[in-house]
Amino acid sequence: MTNTLPPHPGGEPDSTPTLPETVVVSTAATKERTGGFWQDTFRRLRRNPVAWIGAAIVLIFVIIAALAPWLAPYPETALPGAKYITPTHIPGPGEIPEFPLGLDRFGGDVLSKLIWGARASLMIGVISTAFGLLGGLALGFIAGMFGGWVDNLVMRFVDILLSVPNLLLAVSIAAILGQSQFAVMIAIGASQVPIFARLLRASMLQQRSSDYVLSAQTLGLGRGRITMSHVLPNSIGPVIVQGTLSLATAVIDAAALSFLGLGGGRPETAEWGRMLTYAQAELAIAPQLAFLPGICIAITALGFTLFGESLREAMDPRTRAR
Repeated sequence: MTNTLPPHPGGEPDSTPTLPETVVVSTAATKERTGGFWQDTFRRLRRNPVAWIGAAIVLIFVIIAALAPWLAPYPETALPGAKYITPTHIPGPGEIPEFPLGLDRFGGDVLSKLIWGARASLMIGVISTAFGLLGGLALGFIAGMFGGWVDNLVMRFVDILLSVPNLLLAVSIAAILGQSQFAVMIAIGASQVPIFARLLRASMLQQRSSDYVLSAQTLGLGRGRITMSHVLPNSIGPVIVQGTLSLATAVIDAAALSFLGLGGGRPETAEWGRMLTYAQAELAIAPQLAFLPGICIAITALGFTLFGESLREAMDPRTRAR
């Protein structure tokens, strides 16, 4: 059977064939997915409302941390309301106009403490995650590139680290290094090294068995050039996603270590975990001293988690094909 085109409205047959609707849609979808991997990932992130929510939360706290000297009504260690503190009463939110969120046990402005605490908590979380990322990338790269006995040796060391719970390992390292923010950063970063190392190693091993790597070997390219030019760039995506998710864990771990008294610093120093430490003795008369920093920790961790999960979905090959 021969299909004929419908007649032109003026009586002349239309010489321009019309593509089926499915072909048009398929062509548009193909054009939409054209471009590099990162361009497509960014395009998918822009269309994900969850990613926007997570990015907005993180951006707000980053801006607060960066502008803390200008946003905070009082300096970090100032105690402007000490005269209002009594053994049985701590002014809460709204009781004194100049302190909208009330005072803490030492007479510090809670609003100022929360703003300065955002800077301290985010700084610890970001730097500790950077330490863990660099250490994990180094171990995973060595194991994934050389393989053989080098891979076995590196992975056995990583298995030893994984055998200890993350928080327990961080507490042990922080206790050995001393009570300071630097010790907390090193402790949290060391606890994250095994995660990044195993993830990069597994991703590199998967990429090494790909067809493009076999083609490059056939062309005579060396192992180092193949690894640096092809395998590593294609393996780094999952590690970036895990780094974003680990920021949420790092903020919580930093608060936990400070709550246990391993963060160092003076009692009036602003840091969310330390604020929780000194608030536990005042729960009966001033429960807001525990609720407010706890809410800040939870919201910050939620922002990093939402953005990290959205980034994972945007980079996942199973969802990219939809």
